[in-house]
Parts: sequence; structure tokens; C-alpha cells
Amino acid sequence: MAETVTREDSAGVATLTMLRPGLSSASRRELLAHARDVAGDESVRAVLLTGSGRAFCVGQDLHESRARRAAEEPPADPDQPLPVLVEEYNPMILALSRLPVPLVVGVNGACAGAGLGVALTGDLRVAAAGAKFTTAFAGVGLSSDSAVASRLVHCVGGARATELLLLPEPFLAETAAHWGLVHRVVPAEQVRAEAFALAARLAAGPTVAYRAIKTVLATAATDSLEETLALEARLQVLAGRTDDHREAVAAFLEKRPAEFTGR
Repeated sequence: MAETVTREDSAGVATLTMLRPGLSSASRRELLAHARDVAGDESVRAVLLTGSGRAFCVGQDLHESRARRAAEEPPADPDQPLPVLVEEYNPMILALSRLPVPLVVGVNGACAGAGLGVALTGDLRVAAAGAKFTTAFAGVGLSSDSAVASRLVHCVGGARATELLLLPEPFLAETAAHWGLVHRVVPAEQVRAEAFALAARLAAGPTVAYRAIKTVLATAATDSLEETLALEARLQVLAGRTDDHREAVAAFLEKRPAEFTGR
């Protein structure tokens, strides 16, 4: 079977490129495998995830989905979760969301459905000017998956998330940036370079501190103030013991740029 997701490593950045616009079973499994690999690779200090061609990711490969549904027996228990979500989509989204290093997503083109869920796993998102986004799910008679509802509520608030999911009309990268879904909008031909430059900047930064920041952010919206303060206190101890912290303090006092090693 042809490769659907490639990996290239450079300057501490692992670049994952999805070669097909639709999320087939093969691409979901390969993306999960790559996410797990880079999470365990100490040489990787940032990850860039992007697409190829004119689309970033348009969600489920509907041709494969129709074929699978035709071949499957209906579940005996209507409350039983879909195996494809439990076994493929959910682990993929969790693995990307829990990367211990910063994840930059380069949205090079159309982004829809579960593809939007993939994009929203990123810590920072760079999008092509004019790129179209849509939730898509209701348009094909489905409820949301890939944590799109949760991410949208977190990013744009409940009212707008409800509108985007119930009325899945396309919106442009420029609007996504205005809402806070996208951090930078650049010409389409510059997305990969801009996103890589951002990932490389993060890869040259204080890796342990970034990991701690991501840990706090993951629960900041749901934890109490007391819980957040306690978590920050524990993580600050770990970050404060790093070579990077000592180097940053020395660089500040010596009025020079810090050189971080990730340790």
C-alpha cells in the first residue's frame, strides 16, 4: 500500500505531510504511528503537520466510508460506539493533542470535518490566504467527531461553535484568524516555509518549559484556580532545574541571546 503520510526531520523539527486530502484508514493509522514515534524521539523538539496539493485535509474519505458501511453488519447495540472512531480517529487525535513538544499546523488549503479536528490539535496554526474551512458534519448527516465541538467551544465560544456545527457553511482563513482559530495567514505558496520557520523557532527554544506550558493549557479551561496554581507550582520546579533556565538567566544578565539545548 502506498505511503499516505511522510516524515522529514531537520533542525529539530519533524515535518509530517499528509499526501492525500481524505482521511483513509491507512492515513489515520500512519498519522497515529508517526505521532507516537515523534513523541518518543528525544531529537524532535517541535513538529510541523501539513498537507500537500490544494487541500490540507477534508476529513473522512467518503468513498472508503461508504464501502465500509456497505460491508459491515449494523451494530446489535445502537448505543455501541463506532469502532472506527474508537480504534482510529480517537487515538489519532489524542496522540497529536498530547505531543510533548509544540505542534505547528500548516493549513495549506481546504480544511473540513475531521480535518478541522486534526488542524485544531495544533498549538499554533498557519493558514493559506483564502483557504476554506467548514465543520461539514451536519452537511453529510453526521454528528461531530475528532473533538471538533470541544475545540470550537474552547476557541470561539459556545454560541459560534453551535452555529458552525448546525449551519456548516464555509468560512475563509481570514475569518478563522479573526475568530482565533488561526494564528497567521500567509500566501498559499508560503505556508510550508512560514510554518516550518515557526516550528524551527520553537525547536530552538526551552523544550521542558514548553512541555510544562502545554500541560497547564490542557486543563486551564476546566481546572479551578487552586488546581491551576498547584499544577503550575509543581511544573515550575521541573523547569527551574533545567540547563535552559540557567542559560536564560545568564543570558539575560549578560545581555546576550540565550542558546537553549532542550535540557
